Amino acid sequence: MYASSAVPSLIRASKARFTTSLSFCRAFAPRALQVSPLTTQHPLHSFSTAVRSLRCPASRWSHGVDWRSPLSLRAQCRNVSPVIERLQRKFATMASENPFKGILTALPKPGGGEFGKFYSLPALNDPRIDKLPYSIRILLESAIRNCDNFQVTKEDVEKIVDWEKTAPKLVEIPFKPARVLLQDFTGVPVVVDLACMRDAMNKLGSDLDKINPLVPVDLVIDHSVQVDVARSENAVQANMELEFQRNKERFGFLKWGSNAFHNMLVVPPGSGIVHQVNLEYLGRVIFNTEGMLYPDSVVGTDSHTTMIDGLGVAGWGVGGIEAEAVMLGQPMSMVLPGVVGFKLSGKLQNGVTATDLVLTVTQMLRKHGVVGKFVEFYGDGMGKLSLADRATIANMSPEYGATMGFFPVDHVTLQYLKLTGRSDETVAMIETYLRANKMFVDYTEPQQERVYSSYLELDLADVEPCISGPKRPHDRVLLKDMKADWHACLDNKVGFKGFAVPKDVQNKVAKFSFHGQPAELKHGSVVIAAITSCTNTSNPSVMLGSGLVAKKVKPWVKTSLAPGSGVVTKYLLQSGLQKYLNEQGFHIVGYGCTTCIGNSGELDESVASAISENDIVAAAVLSGNRNFEGRVHPLTRANYLASPPLVVAYALAGTVDIDFEKEPIGKGKDGKDVYFKDIWPSSEEVAEVVQSSVLPDMFKSTYEAITKGNPMWNQLSVPEASLYSWDPQSTYIHEPPYFKNMTMDPPGAHGVKDAYCLLNFGDSITTDHISPAGSIHKDSPAARYLLERGVERKDFNSYGSRRGNDEVMARGTFANIRLVNKLLNGEVGPKTVHVPTGKKLNLFDAATKYKAAGQDTIILAGSEYGSGSSRDWAAKGPMLLGVKAVIAKSFERIHRSNLVGMGIIPLCFKAGDDADTLGLTGHERYSIDLPNNIKDIRPGQDVTVTTDTGKSFTCTVRFDTEVELAYFNHGGILPYVIRNLANN
Repeated sequence: MYASSAVPSLIRASKARFTTSLSFCRAFAPRALQVSPLTTQHPLHSFSTAVRSLRCPASRWSHGVDWRSPLSLRAQCRNVSPVIERLQRKFATMASENPFKGILTALPKPGGGEFGKFYSLPALNDPRIDKLPYSIRILLESAIRNCDNFQVTKEDVEKIVDWEKTAPKLVEIPFKPARVLLQDFTGVPVVVDLACMRDAMNKLGSDLDKINPLVPVDLVIDHSVQVDVARSENAVQANMELEFQRNKERFGFLKWGSNAFHNMLVVPPGSGIVHQVNLEYLGRVIFNTEGMLYPDSVVGTDSHTTMIDGLGVAGWGVGGIEAEAVMLGQPMSMVLPGVVGFKLSGKLQNGVTATDLVLTVTQMLRKHGVVGKFVEFYGDGMGKLSLADRATIANMSPEYGATMGFFPVDHVTLQYLKLTGRSDETVAMIETYLRANKMFVDYTEPQQERVYSSYLELDLADVEPCISGPKRPHDRVLLKDMKADWHACLDNKVGFKGFAVPKDVQNKVAKFSFHGQPAELKHGSVVIAAITSCTNTSNPSVMLGSGLVAKKVKPWVKTSLAPGSGVVTKYLLQSGLQKYLNEQGFHIVGYGCTTCIGNSGELDESVASAISENDIVAAAVLSGNRNFEGRVHPLTRANYLASPPLVVAYALAGTVDIDFEKEPIGKGKDGKDVYFKDIWPSSEEVAEVVQSSVLPDMFKSTYEAITKGNPMWNQLSVPEASLYSWDPQSTYIHEPPYFKNMTMDPPGAHGVKDAYCLLNFGDSITTDHISPAGSIHKDSPAARYLLERGVERKDFNSYGSRRGNDEVMARGTFANIRLVNKLLNGEVGPKTVHVPTGKKLNLFDAATKYKAAGQDTIILAGSEYGSGSSRDWAAKGPMLLGVKAVIAKSFERIHRSNLVGMGIIPLCFKAGDDADTLGLTGHERYSIDLPNNIKDIRPGQDVTVTTDTGKSFTCTVRFDTEVELAYFNHGGILPYVIRNLANN
């Protein structure tokens, strides 16, 4: 029952808490010597700096210094080895002096002296630069700083300066990010690959030290914690102990990697979510490396790396294999993007949250079409958005399809930097540099008109409370329409907005006993309510808004709270709101991604049985960014994204089948109905709590403690060796087969001959469908593999945690239980038809049969193939299964790049064509006519696909750059890198 006096304070607590191409010669040139973006007057200086970084032991976890300070690290660097000296000399003969050395300018300090030197864009005296979007200026500065007419040419710089004319032509440019960001699900396979590459270099007789990061690499372990224990004061400790029990081998491997590879930092488990740590601590905004000033930029192996764009740092997600190439000195080859200008005006209405805003923006940008583009936000409304609000919008760039959602640095950014403990001198340097290089936005001054590829505008006052679901992040539903939308979903045929529940069972009630207590579930009953994810848990205004409802949540609802960093815990305690959240069952369960990545843990057995036995469409409500089928939990078919306060409200209601405007959530002690409006805090109330509870010292103390690790991590003992000792019995870490029998001769280009169709898909197949991260089903091929090796079911862990073992991951490819394969004529699940025999088999078993017979396979798909997380196993897995090509209507940006990186050919149907319109059933055999000489293939050229039934159609081959053709010629990006490194 409600204690009426506590009601306002409870949801208020809840709301307050969340607050033209590279030349062929360059494409094939050895790139072993490409270096970090620290170039000063001569590229050799850049390489020397990178080498010193490479040899620096201070990049290990327990170095005991401020690892954000390059100067403090440089002092600990070891001597350069003879092999590196030889590489330096070779590099010096290849590269030439930076042609832009004349604009290298001193940046004076306000009180005298200088901060350092920088490449001055205004010194170019080119009026085109003044009209460039701020995000493009970052690419321009990088190209100028790294220009040596070898890795980056003057022609590349001119393409960027002339962006307004060149971007529509889809020209290619090289880009060198300042650093790389990893999380453990994607980081483990990266370190596995690096270890395997060292083995390959060893077998080829080359030097092992060539396999080392040349740019700073930060790996935050945040994806492994599961919500095993919830609704308990002891949940954090209990879940961490279970996390270490399950993942000791993985964590030990990562700790070995932090010692074996230089310039790599591993942040231990229990520290926070990678993107919030990046925002609050790792983000530099401006680097000052040995007196060279340049903008921070980052690529990460998590698609939500874009969250850092809210801080004015250019960052986006890439596949793990592409990140490895960047780490090893390869410049990224990218198409110069168009930029959508998104103007914000006005301010949010009272009670409207940042989550409501981001779901609205996501839907608008999805409709506009921004795949492969930057989105840059501007306008008078920017001053009304906190940095945390901006980071929330930037975080969901993958959901609206953009490469970046960029917020240029302004006064709000500087205030946030001070709040989060950056020193006054650092903030002064950042502001002085950005103003001097025309990268700072001052809304108190007249604005220079910038040119964008296209334009959108949103009055913030038009944003209404909303949620998104039940199966996709961009399917926004206004809160006032939710009840009607839910009933429409029950009626609709199975699809993104439908469950096809017959009318006569829509009101079915499943009664059961929950630990001796009578309980019941209906369609729409909430069984998981999770305040989770990097998207919202970095935002005090929505986090502090989630603690204000006093009525007890039904005990069979699995409630959890997983903050993005220890700072959140501090301000929840400071505000006094954590006790209200605890009373509702929203105890802190750990510091990591948890439910948003699928680590929601098991439902109580009685709840799971009630759902399964009665075919209940149960619901999960989470403050996350992904709600694809099968991701959150196998038994929650309806999954809704909502602000943290709304998560609490739906947990209290116990169902998504409610109209908050007309139906009460419950009754107060006086017996009167209590409505949503009675408990929802005002924006002013939330702002007051944020102002008084979120303090700079919280950030300083949290991140001082983070560098000390934790007892369980510090007690991990790992060997000191340059080569990893693979254990053939390990079910977590296994030597992958990518480089077995590799020679120095590239295999060359190839087409596809008489391939069978392994899978025939419709639209929106996500990386969660292709390579699930969540639980391992007890009847799956992966489970069979683990059981055969003595792993008990309770120790299966998740697919995400076993990404260091290719045997498990190959068996987990296309293992999503909600997979819809047209070859099965409506049956849902991870199976397919083995065309030669007509037998229905597990996907892995069918692929194994094809491979054993020496028969290649292809995949047919619709639009948005590979959307969702930047998951390199979604490309590695199909490659290991023998897939040679994917023919789709369209691809998600990162996944297409990953396919290329693994040597799989991505093809797009021509506009208006797809498998259905062409009459393809998937029972045909397919041949793809590609030349055997790589010189005869052009990026984006048309190719002919023929079938054994006499059909012929034209597709576009999606090798988008000359460099990608080079990767294809070598059988993938990693063999390409190894051959180039071994040759130097």
